[in-house]
Amino acid sequence: MVNTVDNRTVARYTLVVIGLVLATLLVIGLAYETRRVLTWIVIAAFFAVALHPAVTWLERRAGWLKRWLATLIVYLVAVAVIAGLITIFVVPLARQATQFADRVPEMIADVQAGRGPIGGLAERFHVIAYIQSHSTQIRGYVSDLGAPTLAFVRSAATGVAGVATIFVLSYLMVLEAPKVIKGVLALLIEQRAARVQRVGQDCARTITGYISGNLLISLICGLLTFAVLAIMGVPFAGLIALAVGVLDLIPMIGATLGAVVAIVAALTESVTAAIVVAVFFVVYQQLENHLLQPLIFSRTVQLNPLTVLLSILIGVELAGILGTLLAIPVAGILQIVIRDIWDTRQGRLKSQPTVGNDEEPMPDTA
Repeated sequence: MVNTVDNRTVARYTLVVIGLVLATLLVIGLAYETRRVLTWIVIAAFFAVALHPAVTWLERRAGWLKRWLATLIVYLVAVAVIAGLITIFVVPLARQATQFADRVPEMIADVQAGRGPIGGLAERFHVIAYIQSHSTQIRGYVSDLGAPTLAFVRSAATGVAGVATIFVLSYLMVLEAPKVIKGVLALLIEQRAARVQRVGQDCARTITGYISGNLLISLICGLLTFAVLAIMGVPFAGLIALAVGVLDLIPMIGATLGAVVAIVAALTESVTAAIVVAVFFVVYQQLENHLLQPLIFSRTVQLNPLTVLLSILIGVELAGILGTLLAIPVAGILQIVIRDIWDTRQGRLKSQPTVGNDEEPMPDTA
């Protein structure tokens, strides 16, 4: 009889374990198949948390405003700012592209004659001779660009749809946030509800601090880039610096992407300018990755500089660019949650560490 009961218990536990494993695999499979939508949801939540304080402030400041109207005003202002930045960025870029197209015949003639910085490099590295000897292969590569171009157009269309989806999702998240928060807290007892609300506010503050810190780093990068390009006489220094600042919003690799744009632009001026800009970005990227980011994020996100650096490296390895963007706020949120669990279950650490059974104060070794 006892053996029968034990066998049934073992069988039941085995089925439970198998069910949990299958459920976990199912969740992982669903997450993988819907990874694009999940990425949009995460980014939308990120922006919703960032804009939620502005909506709440406006709603309290103007008591006559309804929640939906305050949310709409904040989002319209955000869209106007983004549209203004795009206009500032795209209009000069289109003008520069037109000027570049007008200069293409002259540049080709300079390359063929070995004049100018590009012509000198082409002559030094025998680029013309290489192109002439491999003309058939080059024409074949050009003819094969149709499929990648079509894939790029599809990706661009998907990106536009993603931006629109993220905007709508984040808008609805901010609009419905008070109702959702109130409904979740109503399910908990008063003490636990206050704890969850406190932790949630700290997590939201962490995300806001991350965004402000990232904007500050990008501003520093853009200003320094503008100074270097202006000193070297590179045309459109302001536009290039703006592009570098926007790209620098991507931690770790953003400065590298911006460096490519700036170096190519400097190369059209002179080889010396390109070398100076390249050296500047090599030095600056090291300073940003190992000094600016840890120091600034340690203040805005309240993370140790070493934790900031390690979280970025782990995020890059796990999820690429998305992991890079989310690594620091996720690390900050984990720190808040772990600290709350420790304070609640174990009590706060002693203000004066002690040693031994008699709990004698630890000697100061400083």
